[in-house]
Amino acid sequence: MPYTLCVYYSRTGNTEKLMKEIAQELKCELVKLDDGQDRAGLLGWLRSGMQAMSRRVEPVKPLKTAFPLDVYDLVIIGTPVWAGRCSVPVRSFLMQYGEKLRKTAYVITRSSDLRYEEVFEQMDMYVRVPRMSAVSIRPNTVGATFWRDEFLTSVRDGGRGRTGHDG
Repeated sequence: MPYTLCVYYSRTGNTEKLMKEIAQELKCELVKLDDGQDRAGLLGWLRSGMQAMSRRVEPVKPLKTAFPLDVYDLVIIGTPVWAGRCSVPVRSFLMQYGEKLRKTAYVITRSSDLRYEEVFEQMDMYVRVPRMSAVSIRPNTVGATFWRDEFLTSVRDGGRGRTGHDG
């Protein structure tokens, strides 16, 4: 896909692994967000959850992409769910750059059976055009690969308003 960018944040590596797979399948650029915060270990987990609940944001460091953000036809944004919300670095990215994005698709990773569909609406608040596709995946489950592949098909087909969730 020409001019597709995958942008993500991952604290534990689950979102990173999934976004690498997606970027490889789509043969597109991949960039990890960095807000300069130490989010490692139990204290990092607690800090991240509290910041997400309070809707706190920390500016993300400037992105190193091949093109300016408004050139990309599609930006796929990957985030873990923290306290029922998208991660703080992703919220910060959307607040800083959301108006520049021409078209978006979302990938959220979660550790529970809850699908967290409200996270998609939270992310939509910061972009000028609603997402073309979205998927909620619980990594390392039987349905994760199926839903990843469904998402890839949806993105390749131009979205068609599809949203997927693994069990």
